[in-house]
Amino acid sequence: MDIVPFDDRDGTIWFNGEMVDWRDAKTHVLNHGLHYASSVFEGERAYNGAIFESEWHTKRFRESARLLDFKLPYSDEEIIEAKNAVLKANNITDGYIRPVAWRGSEMMAVSAQYSKTHVLIAAWQWDSYFDPELKMKGISLGMASWKRPSPESAPVHSKAAGLYMICTMSKHEAERQGYTDALMLDYRGYIAEATGANIFFLMEDGKVHTPKPDCFLNGITRQTVVKLVEGMGYDVVERHIMPEELANVTECFLTGTAAEVTPVSSVGDHQFNPGGLCQSVMDKYAKLVRGEA
Repeated sequence: MDIVPFDDRDGTIWFNGEMVDWRDAKTHVLNHGLHYASSVFEGERAYNGAIFESEWHTKRFRESARLLDFKLPYSDEEIIEAKNAVLKANNITDGYIRPVAWRGSEMMAVSAQYSKTHVLIAAWQWDSYFDPELKMKGISLGMASWKRPSPESAPVHSKAAGLYMICTMSKHEAERQGYTDALMLDYRGYIAEATGANIFFLMEDGKVHTPKPDCFLNGITRQTVVKLVEGMGYDVVERHIMPEELANVTECFLTGTAAEVTPVSSVGDHQFNPGGLCQSVMDKYAKLVRGEA
């Protein structure tokens, strides 16, 4: 597998208020974000040169930092302007944008009240998160052995880097077992989400059901798709869903900035046939983000 490392690419990155050469965007190895996971990020997409829901993502970026007890040193307007400048500087019309903020090197202990907050924004060309041919057939999900934590044990509504550790481990395990991704349960045993995307089910009752996001991110794409599906005439039921209810599912799909809308053909031993709902939601979402709706 040919891999182009992300630290050795051509381009420009916005780093603490300045545009710098891609390869020069560096931080010291002794920084609090690396050692203590005091880091938050966003994942955003640009279509036809415009970032979808840029303001919404920026507000969530700020809220994530607040939940980890630090402040972004730039205004929302400055961050939005910087994201657009990064797209322009790298000649990207359709791509992925990654803002990230982390505590620096001033304090190397659990406490970090006086550490500087660094902010970086990068962007790169990125098409489909999953293989396009596979995506149309529906991806397969295994069952993760790790669970989404309780709100009392982690800042679960922050897009915090540390919360993705168990996602990486779960996805690696699923891929070793021959699946595309993994379905994670929460600390109570309810269905939560995939490793980087929310999940929806068309049940035998003709309604679209989706897990209640009380211990994981209520994704921006998730909220967008809820409105799309309701606009198509479906009832959307947000509730706690048990794994055994997968036997009552007729269609299933994931949603996320990276995943967009991705049909699922199986979860463990449960098989589904991506059909009219999946195709319609994919089409409507694609038109919406490109300003064609």
